[in-house]
Amino acid sequence: MLRPKSDRYRTKSSERGFTLIELLIVMIILSLLAALVAPKLFQKIGSSKQKAAKAQIALLGGALDQFRLDVGRYPSNEEGLESLVKNPGLDHWEGPYLPKNVPPDPWGKPYIYRSPGEHGDYDLYSLGADGQEGGDGENADVLSWE
Repeated sequence: MLRPKSDRYRTKSSERGFTLIELLIVMIILSLLAALVAPKLFQKIGSSKQKAAKAQIALLGGALDQFRLDVGRYPSNEEGLESLVKNPGLDHWEGPYLPKNVPPDPWGKPYIYRSPGEHGDYDLYSLGADGQEGGDGENADVLSWE
């Protein structure tokens, strides 16, 4: 038995979709939320990179101390941080002192190492996001002696 023509084209209320206006309102609300939350997240990313650099410098400092215990001195400027992974030709070298290669800083640049340092037996630091001395926030230098 055929239903009347008007019943065939009528949709149930549970089968209704969203209107274009409803979708636009949801997209506007999501955009406003993203505009409020995104700046806070980007601030956290900058400070987390600073914390990661401090942790890496502390790890490298521990490896440098192990090198000194074995060899009797810190690596020279010429030997650099690579001497923590590969023997530069020293007799009492017991490394490697790091499980992997020397990591770059969180901004992808190499750490700066000087021995003897101006602030102690060695200076180990990162120049921050801008790659230049000084700076504030994410651009601030991360130093082993502070």
